[in-house]
Amino acid sequence: MIDFVGAYTILSGLVGSRAYGLAGPGSDHDRRGVFAVPAAAFWTLDKPPTHLDGPADEQFSWEVERFCVLALTANPTVLELLWSPLIDTITAEGERLIAARGAFLSVRVADSYGRYARDQMRKVAARRASTGEINHKQTMHMVRLLLAGAHVLRTGEVLVDVTSHRERLLAIKHGEVPWAEVTAWTENLLNDLDEAAATTPLPTEPDRTTVNDLLTGIRRRSLA
Repeated sequence: MIDFVGAYTILSGLVGSRAYGLAGPGSDHDRRGVFAVPAAAFWTLDKPPTHLDGPADEQFSWEVERFCVLALTANPTVLELLWSPLIDTITAEGERLIAARGAFLSVRVADSYGRYARDQMRKVAARRASTGEINHKQTMHMVRLLLAGAHVLRTGEVLVDVTSHRERLLAIKHGEVPWAEVTAWTENLLNDLDEAAATTPLPTEPDRTTVNDLLTGIRRRSLA
């Protein structure tokens, strides 16, 4: 079996709590990566995988085309890899991918980040209503995502490292913040996200031409 991740990875790094600046002693090493399968591998009946788990624990990788498709939808998990401060593997093709990362951004960020946060909020609130329990870790990441969404809409840069909010976010994670305070902050952040979307310098649609040129260039160079 071909080791697609080992042989063809062009970009790999840590995301999750270690990249967010929220790690503790037992935090996971969440690793995400992109691999670029040679174009000739697509000429056979058996197509290469679009994504793979492993081989290490907590490791997940996308084939570059699938990665680009998801990034164009402003998928938060995918975009975070392009701005991760903890990149540990990068090839020339990975550098080209990083250089083009701004092409993936658009006003769609407001919908993708906001929709995810609202969905998480509904789930947390429903569980609290039915059982009295609160998933504090889930709540913390909902708040973190809202902070990140407004930031990218205003600056064109994906906020990964939230060390400046570490104390307050970890207090939420540990259940030390009253629920009323959490919901009030969440509402303020949702309003802030809407305001950022209304004034964002980001385009209405991502730059598909640049991304397509990036992808076809990677495929062509793989034939050399």
